[in-house]
Amino acid sequence: MLDTIYLVRHGETVWNAAGRFQGARDSALTARGREQAAAVGRVLAATLGNGSAPLVAHVSPRGRTQETAAILGRHVALELREEPRLAEVSLGCWEGLTEYEIEVEYPGVRAGTTAFDWYFRSPDGERLEAARERVAAWLAEVRGPVLAVSHGLVGRIVRGVFLGLTDEAMLELPIPQHTVYALVDGPVRSIRELP
Repeated sequence: MLDTIYLVRHGETVWNAAGRFQGARDSALTARGREQAAAVGRVLAATLGNGSAPLVAHVSPRGRTQETAAILGRHVALELREEPRLAEVSLGCWEGLTEYEIEVEYPGVRAGTTAFDWYFRSPDGERLEAARERVAAWLAEVRGPVLAVSHGLVGRIVRGVFLGLTDEAMLELPIPQHTVYALVDGPVRSIRELP
């Protein structure tokens, strides 16, 4: 087996569906989120094959990633390890709010920002540099094959650091909740594209 890092985002949560930002806070997976996790589990099982040794899974400590990992574990043997460096970026006082509520509380905060870099403008949230540093430290230590169960922003940062992308390019990467990315030498690919 290749020394691959399989990167998965947690399934849809109640707050995802409501347009609320979670950061370090949590909400439960929706029925759709549980099905997304099960579908990803089936894809992983098909990719890894039956009877393979347990795959080490580095899982963010947030409840939504822990729940996703538990569902994945119904389809593929996993050795779960909590990994705080894969936790979602903290949005501080913006956690639990919608974009509209943030704009009402902090008028103009998004002026001159892109679709994702504005997350790092929260007055008491985590800065991009800090998130990038913790992800880079994890990537420098991790040895595959390993499954990483993480989040939207941190998933972008993992892929961006792995590929050596600029911050702008990194933050524009898609990270859907029903896809597995395989990080190996060369480009990052959707697991469905693997031979």
